[in-house]
Amino acid sequence: MIKKICLFAFLLGFTGICSSQNKTDDVLFTVDDSPVMASEFVRVYNKNLDLVKDESQKDIDAYLDLFINYQLKIKEAKRLKMDENETYRREFSNYKKQLTKNYLNDNKVTEALVSEAYSRLLLDVNATHILIRLDESETDTIGVYNELITLRNKALLNGFETVRTNLISDNPKGPNGSIAYNNFQIYAEDLGYFTAFKMVYAFENIAYNTNVGDVSMPFRTRFGYHILNVVDKRPSRGEVGVSHIMVANQQKDSLLNPEVRINEIYKKIEQGEKFESLAKQFSDDKSSAGKGGQLTAFSGGQLSSKEFEDMAFSLLKKDEISKPFKTEYGWHIIKLNQKKAIVTIDKMRSELEQKVKRDTRSSLINTALASKLKAQYSIEESKETLDYFETVLTDAYFKKSWTLPQENFDFDAVLFKINEEKYLSGKFGKHLMSVQQKYYTKKIPLRAVINQEYEAYMENEVIKYHENNLEKENEDFAHILKEYRDGLLLFDLMENEVWNAGAKDSIGLQKFYEEKKGNYMWKKRVDAVVISAASQVDISSVENYLKKGMSTDEISALLNSDSEQKIIVTKEVMEKGDQSLPMDFEFKEGLSKIYQYHDAYHIINVFKLFPESNKTLDETKGKVISDYQNHIEMNWLIELNDRYKVVINKEVLNKVKSQILN
Repeated sequence: MIKKICLFAFLLGFTGICSSQNKTDDVLFTVDDSPVMASEFVRVYNKNLDLVKDESQKDIDAYLDLFINYQLKIKEAKRLKMDENETYRREFSNYKKQLTKNYLNDNKVTEALVSEAYSRLLLDVNATHILIRLDESETDTIGVYNELITLRNKALLNGFETVRTNLISDNPKGPNGSIAYNNFQIYAEDLGYFTAFKMVYAFENIAYNTNVGDVSMPFRTRFGYHILNVVDKRPSRGEVGVSHIMVANQQKDSLLNPEVRINEIYKKIEQGEKFESLAKQFSDDKSSAGKGGQLTAFSGGQLSSKEFEDMAFSLLKKDEISKPFKTEYGWHIIKLNQKKAIVTIDKMRSELEQKVKRDTRSSLINTALASKLKAQYSIEESKETLDYFETVLTDAYFKKSWTLPQENFDFDAVLFKINEEKYLSGKFGKHLMSVQQKYYTKKIPLRAVINQEYEAYMENEVIKYHENNLEKENEDFAHILKEYRDGLLLFDLMENEVWNAGAKDSIGLQKFYEEKKGNYMWKKRVDAVVISAASQVDISSVENYLKKGMSTDEISALLNSDSEQKIIVTKEVMEKGDQSLPMDFEFKEGLSKIYQYHDAYHIINVFKLFPESNKTLDETKGKVISDYQNHIEMNWLIELNDRYKVVINKEVLNKVKSQILN
């Protein structure tokens, strides 16, 4: 759903719609009876000024037109009661929960966790582990713990790796890569290198606090009980920037073998041809080919392809080039552009804060936050009501069979108050019932259970109270929440009124295409073969051989060898502007002259010439649908302007212009 908001904001140019209004704020314009404040427009304009690429939109009057259109759509969505739709309400509620998490924070604890995470990012840990799978709610763990102690003792005696590999080889396989061992479901895994945030926090803590070569004591995560062995620790590999040439596994030309093609390109690199020029000519990664194959720098664990990442980090010197290698996407050659160490903590702080809040370590933040909120709010507690639970809680609690007494129990007794909001004993009693499984078979004082769960319950409720009142207490939160609220609403509106209509109205689409057919044209195209060489002598030889009637296969066999790649052949239908064709290419059938571009020599043999022609609807359907949707939206906005009366306060607008320009 985040993509919904981002897409809508991108399409309309508004990413910061806000809700709070200063009581002395001026009304910039009204949409029927709904006022839109000057401060809201100024805030949106200033926030988006650097994001706007279209210079015309930086004009205040032009931007105001866009902003009015935005408000018209808001008005229309509410007229249609789209904000009452159950799906909308559910999605907005999910957004609010997600956004709220970012504002539930204790700065001191967060800073400590950020510092800890940063220090760990500077170090990669290589570990293996043995896990006995256990449900998170399981409380009978003595047998599991003792089994891991036995395995740990064996590991200390014979070596962890010996014990781990013996478990794998000597026992039957279970589901999902597990091992069936002594009635347990066990995993014995080599985890390789990892860093902060790559494992659950409890596992990460043990891994970073265990010395190289040591075996940890058994510890629990949500997956079960583990012992781990730290094999190695190394400084982080940091960040690497590379360029690549890719030959995709799937090719338009079924006769083109990706492995053969990548080796042809590699030979040309070995012969001294420029990597960047070859990337422009032959790389199937069109997003990077035009930049000589250059990719955005990345860090360890960031890419989906481990093979690509490992190869990139294995290069040591600037301009070093890898041999061809394969990933799930195709064949690659990589050139190292730069290597960087991890940036300073100040530069990573914002990113780390977000990761900490999303991670399981956020529970530490919640505890600290609850403590701060208790001091912030007026809280009244009833010791008498809490003490009363000692008279109703029994040993049945440890058998998971305790229930609230239905007679003589005061469900409405006030347990505590946060400001003026009351929290009653009945709800706390239900909380006790819901968590009694945690205490199954345990033998601890009942008062200890009451106190422990009371603290947990109050912590949870005080944070909930803060969440429910956050929009009143935090102006920034209110602004962003309004952005989400309207963004979701407008996305659904645009989907119904414009996007779906444009995509599903096949008759209207066909009619629009027929009326605008002249806008959808093929440029000149050729069915041709392009032969490329680094040497002018070699391309001249190709020219002579072609004139003698030799085929490209024959010429390739004659000029190329296992040790030398003199030419590369590309055969396909190419449109004017294709990366394989020179900018000044003369479109005519037959053998072309020799062209020099991309630091190489090329000759093109044109078998068939296709003149400029209309694209069929199927050939350009995506573009036609997009244009048709724009057409629908323009007509729809005319209707909205007729439906709603917009009145602009010219005096306030002049003040706004003066404020922005000065």
